[in-house]
Amino acid sequence: MKKRYTEEQIIRAIKRNEAGEKVEDICREMGISTGTLYNWRS
Repeated sequence: MKKRYTEEQIIRAIKRNEAGEKVEDICREMGISTGTLYNWRS
């Protein structure tokens, strides 16, 4: 089953990455692939 993330969760993940947190750490915590986070950023 596909999990949906709220706009707020997506923005928070992007801001964490912009603040210097590693993509891998954010993705592991949220249970998403690195590709998903990169797609959100684009």
